[in-house]
Amino acid sequence: MVGAESNRRDFLRWLAVSGAGVAVAGMLPGTASAAGAIVVITQVTLIDGTGSAPRRDVSVVLADERIAWVGDSGQVPDTGGARVIDGRGKFLIPGLWDMHTHGLDLEEIVPPLHLVHGVTGTREMWGYAENRATRDKIERGDLLGPRSVLASGIVDGPVTLLTPPVLQVSTEAEAKAAVRAEKAAGAEFVKIYSYLGADAARAIAEETRAQDLRFSGHWPYKLSHVDASDLGMHSFEHFFGTSIHCSTRRDEILARLVETPYDPEAPRDFFNLARQLEFESVSAYSPAAARAYFGRLRRNGTWHSPTLTINRIVTQPAATHKYDPRLKYVPADLRESWAMGIERFAPKTPEQIALQERYYQATLRLVGEAHEAGVGLIGGTDCLNPYTFPGSGLHEELAFLIEAGLSPVQALKTVTADAAKFLGRERTSGTVTAGKEADLVLLDANPAADIRNIAKIDTVITRGRVLDRTARRRMLDAVEAAANRPPAPATTARLRSLALRGCC
Repeated sequence: MVGAESNRRDFLRWLAVSGAGVAVAGMLPGTASAAGAIVVITQVTLIDGTGSAPRRDVSVVLADERIAWVGDSGQVPDTGGARVIDGRGKFLIPGLWDMHTHGLDLEEIVPPLHLVHGVTGTREMWGYAENRATRDKIERGDLLGPRSVLASGIVDGPVTLLTPPVLQVSTEAEAKAAVRAEKAAGAEFVKIYSYLGADAARAIAEETRAQDLRFSGHWPYKLSHVDASDLGMHSFEHFFGTSIHCSTRRDEILARLVETPYDPEAPRDFFNLARQLEFESVSAYSPAAARAYFGRLRRNGTWHSPTLTINRIVTQPAATHKYDPRLKYVPADLRESWAMGIERFAPKTPEQIALQERYYQATLRLVGEAHEAGVGLIGGTDCLNPYTFPGSGLHEELAFLIEAGLSPVQALKTVTADAAKFLGRERTSGTVTAGKEADLVLLDANPAADIRNIAKIDTVITRGRVLDRTARRRMLDAVEAAANRPPAPATTARLRSLALRGCC
């Protein structure tokens, strides 16, 4: 016992002099937390999230919730009784960020599904009291779940496709007041929506700057992408409108959208018009327009969040995902809502199927062009919309990014280092680097060789907590059991509303 404690002291001193003094300061002998958790992952192949090639025979030391040391395995002394995870034949990556999610407050379903599949961080795209409360439980340690960055409530115009808690604004004053109120409620950025008026969008841009916030969301139809980007829009979600802005018909289509009023009696008619014009615009693709468009976004620092997972789903026939085995982890009422919701978007006739398939393939091509042009990309799924599954859906998103032309290492970077950069968290998250948060995924196979290997998970580490195969299996079993229990009525109504809307 004395020998083990001596080895531990020696190991901690080695960590302290190896550049990890801050990470292990509280664990040094004689301090109150000297019994803190040390985990050592040995002799692993590291894909660190920076875009660099895999690096073999690396060891990583975790001290409580931080990465304390990363280096060649031969440099690591006797670990002094620390927990050791044998990384031989395995591959270590940073924890993944799903950058467009919903439903965090479905606490028995969504948070565990994210973690089980290696998603240790999420960007929740519709903030309201219930999911703020869930975020706070996770941060306090009362609930196991991913780190979450929460949007404001969705800010839209006086006509909207959404149901409460949408924030509807008609004037510049109302728009600015909404920004201030949402910041006071704890929003970390402002989410805008499709029917927001041009003047209100400009007011939101002005007020978010004043409040030291960013704004992201749907393309507001009454502004061009370029105008919104010039105002400081941080990201466009779902790639809505991109094919229009990369076509010879851009000015004609944008003018038509500006001139067409929203009908409060039939609000979806405008959305359907815009989608139809998007589908048609791919036939008028212009390389020159695309270069100019992507160049403007790159210079402005506007990112794209293409959410290819939901885009693929809504451009396929409704029955495509009817028998997905993951449905056993989804509550029955939500499954029913998905089945109804997909009917609103899915193509039905052979002509519609062909048109939407052509649009989706064009979307893939444009995502690749955006990447090549240097436009920032972040990977997100829009989970809890029809057949977009928390956690595993991000594995699909990565595969679609490969189809778009990114390499596996580049695709991984969109949901690790690039996600952290977008969020302003690059000092604490996104790469396997000493001093950063201990959010990691250990894989049985190399995702740089085949991105599908991202699903071959051995261990997930979240905030330094190790979730091995047994723990993850228990979590999945608990999710399945929860999915078979009746949910609370308020949760049912909120999730049904989400599922019936489509992309948000």
